[in-house]
Amino acid sequence: MPSSIVETKWCRISLAHKNLNEINICRELEEIIVELDLTANKLTEYGFLSRMINLETLVLDNNELTSHANLPVTNSLRTLWLNHNSINNIGVFLDNLLTKCPDLEFLSMMDNPAAPSYFNGGTFAQYQDYRHYVISQFPKLKALDDTMVTANERQEALRIYGKTPRLNRVKNEKQYKYTGK
Repeated sequence: MPSSIVETKWCRISLAHKNLNEINICRELEEIIVELDLTANKLTEYGFLSRMINLETLVLDNNELTSHANLPVTNSLRTLWLNHNSINNIGVFLDNLLTKCPDLEFLSMMDNPAAPSYFNGGTFAQYQDYRHYVISQFPKLKALDDTMVTANERQEALRIYGKTPRLNRVKNEKQYKYTGK
């Protein structure tokens, strides 16, 4: 192999539909996992994710997550799917998520009580308000649920909810701290 080619090791793991209530992944894999699918399990503890320093995509669909799910700081995370869970308070959930995963680009929360849509009995106005609120909180968000975020939508979100919350990196710590608007 020519010396100009750098070998990149990364890993995509699916533990979907295993009905697991805990995950144990060996340390060697934790550092190279880039995509992790944990769909349809019964997880309530997520501390193991903090050791996955290169994790970019996480799928937690159908896991009975609530608004108070305590996800660890995952600064590398860009894509998070949380469809079909039990998240019923968008404010509580996003305040926590914003401090743990501030650089999200793709977020999907379809079929959660806090994510109103036509499919779960929400009105179009509720759906738009939900989208505007979430978009206002995550300045790097490119897509929410199954729809790309448009420039006009972002502008309207900021008009309604104001500027996105400021995040200050806590000195000498690898976590973000929410400091309000």
